Amino acid sequence: MPNEETGAALESFAAEVGSAGPVAVVGGRTHWEVGGPCPDETRLVRAPSGVRSFDPADMTIRVGAGTLVEELDAVLAEAGQRANLPMVPGATVGGVLVVGRDDVHALGRGRLRDVLLEAVYVAEDGRLVKVGGPTVKNVSGFDLCRLLVGSLGTLGLVGEVILRTWPRPAVQQWLSGPCDPAMLRRELYWPSSILWDGQTSWVHLEGHESDVESEAELAQSLGCNLTDGPPRLPAHRVPTAALEAGRLSDGYLVQFGTGSAYVHEPFPVPGPDPAVVALHGRLKAEFDPRGRLNPGRDPLVAT
Repeated sequence: MPNEETGAALESFAAEVGSAGPVAVVGGRTHWEVGGPCPDETRLVRAPSGVRSFDPADMTIRVGAGTLVEELDAVLAEAGQRANLPMVPGATVGGVLVVGRDDVHALGRGRLRDVLLEAVYVAEDGRLVKVGGPTVKNVSGFDLCRLLVGSLGTLGLVGEVILRTWPRPAVQQWLSGPCDPAMLRRELYWPSSILWDGQTSWVHLEGHESDVESEAELAQSLGCNLTDGPPRLPAHRVPTAALEAGRLSDGYLVQFGTGSAYVHEPFPVPGPDPAVVALHGRLKAEFDPRGRLNPGRDPLVAT
């Protein structure tokens, strides 16, 4: 369990959650309606916040789940590192983890679930539970950590996490143009993001200055030009497989190589595989048999 210094805050959080009645954690409310609204009678609590410990040499950081992602990023930036969390203004660390949405850099930086090494959460009976391990090489309980990512808090209410960190790149650059996104992915060494609207591609490069310059020259030879940043993402995320190829240029933006796309207007998408539905039901019955954690939320329909 956490050390004595941080244990008091977690014990207080667990006591506030308690062991009875519907309860949900509220963070920055940046994705509050994802997966469905909580009933009005749901009691709202806040997770502990603040950086608990950080040793840059270890490339890990312990923070309260209620910590703003912007605050975390500022602390890591001073040490030349980052945590590869989506930079959503006003969002909390725990919030972006349980929502589980990869940002536009998932192609090169990896999935959000790879960031989480250890978590302390409050179970449905009010107990504090630790899962995962504090180092990158320690995989004990790691799969359960991954279950918490994208769970919308329906399996446990996260109070504290240990995150993996990475070196902050020296140089970053966006390019765009009428480039073939498949060609960009094939020819460039390690783009962190490739976006495509059916006509125009956007590609993000990052790393050492000489490497980015070389890759940018290659991208330019393929039809891209330097630009200030990516396009504005449409509001709704859908699986790429749900898109009709003929409509990609009509308000759609594909996050190339990740299986995700964004659309301006929601539309029906195929439901999850019945086997996935059954597995989710068994997990929910095991972790929250009374259905008191974040009631009304369904991770299987979250977009």
